[in-house]
Amino acid sequence: MALILPAIYGYIAQPTDNSTPFTLDHCRKQLTAVDRDLGAAFYNGTEIEPLVATRAAVIDKLLRRVWHHIFADQWHDAALLAVGGYGRGELHPRSDIDLLLLLDKPLTAIQTAQIEQFITHLWDLGLDIGHSVRTLDECVQLADEDITVATNLMESRLLCGSTILFDTIRERTSRDHIWPGDAFFQAKCDEQRQRYRKYNDTAYNLEPNIKEGPGGLRDIQTIGWVAKRHFGAERLEDLVVHQFLTDDELNSLLAGQCFLWRVRYALHLLTQRKEERLLFDYQRKLASHFGYQDNADSLAVEQFMKEYFRTITELQRLNEMLLQLFQEEFLGSNSRHPPVKVNKRFQNNNGYLEVVHEKIFSRYPFALMELFLLLANHKEFRGVRAGTIRLIRSHLHLINDKFRNDIRNRSLFIEIFRQPVGITHTLRKMNRYGVLAAYIPPFARIVGQMQHDLFHAYTVDEHTLRVIRRIRMLTVAEEGEKYPLWRDLLQRLPKPELLYIAALFHDIGKGHGGNHSEIGAAMAATFCQHHHLSSYDSRLVEWLVRQHLLMSTTAQRRDTSDPEIIAEFATEVGDENYLNYLYLLTVSDIRATSPTIWNEWKGSLLLTLFYASQNALRRGLSNPLTQQELINSSRHEAELLLLKQGDSAEAIATLWQRFQPDYFLRYTVSEICWQSHALLNSTAIRPDPATSMVNILQEGRGGTAVFIYTPLRDGLFTGVTATLDQLCLNIVDARIHNTRDGWTVDTYIILEADGNPIRQTGRFAEIEAR
Repeated sequence: MALILPAIYGYIAQPTDNSTPFTLDHCRKQLTAVDRDLGAAFYNGTEIEPLVATRAAVIDKLLRRVWHHIFADQWHDAALLAVGGYGRGELHPRSDIDLLLLLDKPLTAIQTAQIEQFITHLWDLGLDIGHSVRTLDECVQLADEDITVATNLMESRLLCGSTILFDTIRERTSRDHIWPGDAFFQAKCDEQRQRYRKYNDTAYNLEPNIKEGPGGLRDIQTIGWVAKRHFGAERLEDLVVHQFLTDDELNSLLAGQCFLWRVRYALHLLTQRKEERLLFDYQRKLASHFGYQDNADSLAVEQFMKEYFRTITELQRLNEMLLQLFQEEFLGSNSRHPPVKVNKRFQNNNGYLEVVHEKIFSRYPFALMELFLLLANHKEFRGVRAGTIRLIRSHLHLINDKFRNDIRNRSLFIEIFRQPVGITHTLRKMNRYGVLAAYIPPFARIVGQMQHDLFHAYTVDEHTLRVIRRIRMLTVAEEGEKYPLWRDLLQRLPKPELLYIAALFHDIGKGHGGNHSEIGAAMAATFCQHHHLSSYDSRLVEWLVRQHLLMSTTAQRRDTSDPEIIAEFATEVGDENYLNYLYLLTVSDIRATSPTIWNEWKGSLLLTLFYASQNALRRGLSNPLTQQELINSSRHEAELLLLKQGDSAEAIATLWQRFQPDYFLRYTVSEICWQSHALLNSTAIRPDPATSMVNILQEGRGGTAVFIYTPLRDGLFTGVTATLDQLCLNIVDARIHNTRDGWTVDTYIILEADGNPIRQTGRFAEIEAR
């Protein structure tokens, strides 16, 4: 390292005394030069560990100089401690420099002024200081109450001042006095669960947090904290000696930390601030910095984010397994009852599934698949025992072509999809432990693959499992009651497992470039044949994968009031059974794309297409409705409703004579009814420009319907859309109908900015007034 950064190490090596006159300007220039040289070294490919350690060493040196300048040798009962990440000797370009000024007794007025001067000097140098000033007793009391304070002290370093005071605080806040191993472990697990909830319990966020998000740097630190607290270790490497980590696990943790450090370091240099979020705007620039290039299959930014997500996925796997292992093996919290055998290969160890001995997978490779079927079959299992997870990971090499061709494994895998409960939970475990990617090699190519757009909030593999989860949720009472049609359709499917298999494969082609629907359909067909599904079932799954976008694109991009569009779609679908499968796959696919993309408007479009296609299929594809039949049917039904509301047949006929035939095609019967009723009960039906009207229906086709009746004039459409935009309303549909006598009958479906229909009454008046 000294050969790489000689100037910086020369600065560090300078003595901390008053041999060199102290000036803020001199220190500021040295710090600027150091940051410049470290940045240049990073961009030139210097390894990340010495860069992070070097900046900490530079700040150590600088703080000691400022301390000596302010306090000289006056204080013998105070100590300056580095805590937090800085306490571990790790500093990124814009990381906080966390300090604790520890005192033996309360401050005097003179000492208070000196400390203020010390901190002010650090701020004047441009350092991001986080500091606290506490007496020894105050510090111990706070550490006893707050796990974060205790953790910071556990990794503290003495920078200046009293060694005795530092040794005392380390002793009085050790596990022998506060936060013993089991209490510390539980508090850190609770802390992690709360942190995960802030990120929706997933590592696969579109703009992840490198430090705090699931699988981020905090996950590595949590492993270290609980183990170091228990064993009294100082470094992760020491945990191998204590037989908590294997060499492979240590290497995985260090490799993951190295990757995340590089990303974090680059992000700080790019933004010139303490930025921990990998925001959308930064991802392309970082991909370019790290040397990724666009190719025929994927963008450079997608390649970079794929490596990122695969890294944090592996770190999250290790975090889960190692924390569970620590609880089981070192805290002994699951050793209250002897294991109960499940079969010859597995046993129930206090609610966790585990192998009966460590040679099971090498002797019986099919047990790698059997384990997951048992997990789905037995609701009493809380999960897989950590030692068994470790064995699964070390035996993944056994999942090869011989394993995939074994009829036992094929049967076991298909059987998982036929279970009444536990499918999503089981598939998530298979994905987390690497089994799903090993058993279905094309699935391995979508693990961690992000789609760089504003619609897909998750990686392809995470999205895929969320689609299956969305389908499975319909079997839960609360969700089923909320969406009774979807629940009833799912219950009527002859083989629900075919829907789950189609969901598993619907996006799998995205790992290969080209038309992912066609590629995925071919893969699904091969899978179904390999797993001995019938010809009919195989064709259905293949068709669903190939056409999984058909219903959403037809509903959202084509005019479903046109009978020819409906006939074309129904012909492609072919029969009602296929329609039911496709509809459930489509709504689940959209709802699993991101937490915000689904709304009532999309649901309305799909439902309209579903019912229209269902009617067409029941009527018969060889006997489609003509436009005139649809017009006559809509007029007749709407007239009956209007007559019930007291409108006269003569007035209805007079009004409708002014409308073009396509009006009765483009609007539903209920829309024709409420619009006609509004006009018939208003003076606006007289051709007088002063009697234009605006009518708002709170619910209309999944949004709020704004009905406008006014004389036709140039710029009308532009004026209306601009006005709605100024009101921060989102127009999702506009239907414009010009009457025979120069008026226009327009309906706009609008949503609030959050994607919901308008709920507040006052908002209606505001829109009408505009």
